[in-house]
Amino acid sequence: MNLLITILQDVNLDEKLKNAPDSNYGIGIFIGSFLPFLILVIIAYVIYRYNKNRYKEE
Repeated sequence: MNLLITILQDVNLDEKLKNAPDSNYGIGIFIGSFLPFLILVIIAYVIYRYNKNRYKEE
């Protein structure tokens, strides 16, 4: 199952940039490639802060 997900998520950024209509498309690809990582970091930080504050109250 993980192999199937990995294959489906494999994205060739060089090919997308080569076929881009203009230079702004490259900025969108850059932001879009880091957005999922950024969201995961924010979720991890929120969970960390929640657990840290909960520990202080006990």
